[in-house]
Amino acid sequence: MTRAEIGIIGGSGLYQMAGVDDVSWQSVDTPFGPPSDQIAIGQMGGTPVAFLSRHGRGHRVAPHEINYQANIWALKSIGVKWLVSVSAVGSMREEIAPGDLVMVDQFIDRTRMRKSTFFEGGVAGHVSFADPVCGVLQGALRDAAAALEITHHDGGTYVCIDGPQFSTRAESLLYRSWGVSVVGMTNLPEARLAREAQIAYATIALATDYDCWHESEDEVTVDAVLETVRGNVDKAQRVIRHVIPSLANAGPSKAWTALTNAIMTAPDAIGDGARQRLALLLADIA
Repeated sequence: MTRAEIGIIGGSGLYQMAGVDDVSWQSVDTPFGPPSDQIAIGQMGGTPVAFLSRHGRGHRVAPHEINYQANIWALKSIGVKWLVSVSAVGSMREEIAPGDLVMVDQFIDRTRMRKSTFFEGGVAGHVSFADPVCGVLQGALRDAAAALEITHHDGGTYVCIDGPQFSTRAESLLYRSWGVSVVGMTNLPEARLAREAQIAYATIALATDYDCWHESEDEVTVDAVLETVRGNVDKAQRVIRHVIPSLANAGPSKAWTALTNAIMTAPDAIGDGARQRLALLLADIA
């Protein structure tokens, strides 16, 4: 199986960007079922990079249906240490205009229907999640956007909702009162699971609209969102192409040791089934 230390999770077109060569597809089995799609592994300037379509090719999987456990496990199993999430979001601030990039550094979780941990069913683990984004990776993305003179915002809070419906106007105004920067449907529990898997995680959030709080904004529609995404996805691709070489010698990330002293279950109390299911993670701390 081909391995890669750098992973990109987002839209299905990312692996088709200029500069990605020798793309091959790998099916990965996980203890948590199938991931959203096969993993595409290509070469960018001689560096192997793994790409996973979060919603599957053809956008078949709704946000609340995504098997986040399987997606993160699959990327971990092929060696991913750095994971860049590319996500469409709604802007909750006037100064974040549609088309701007936001390198978020905090999350608020408003999801209700998603598996958010690997540690259950016989193994209890508690990782630190106070700072959910890897500062090293976020800094590299920020520096890449600055070098390319792409309009971006350094830091911000992403409130994650279940979807698939967009927010009500009352919800949108509530989230604004919390001081959030953007609203989206996919980065949680993705970021939580990446931390448990000891993967450095950061997000390029692409603002597609002002959500429905904005007085001059029409109701959010899929057509409007897709039009902005199509017009601005090139920015995320350019940032990714620029940041890949810098990651070869970057680190260390605090995320890589997230499981140190995090497992509360005594080793001799972990059953064979749980040990086998979580072997990939437990091997990091053995």
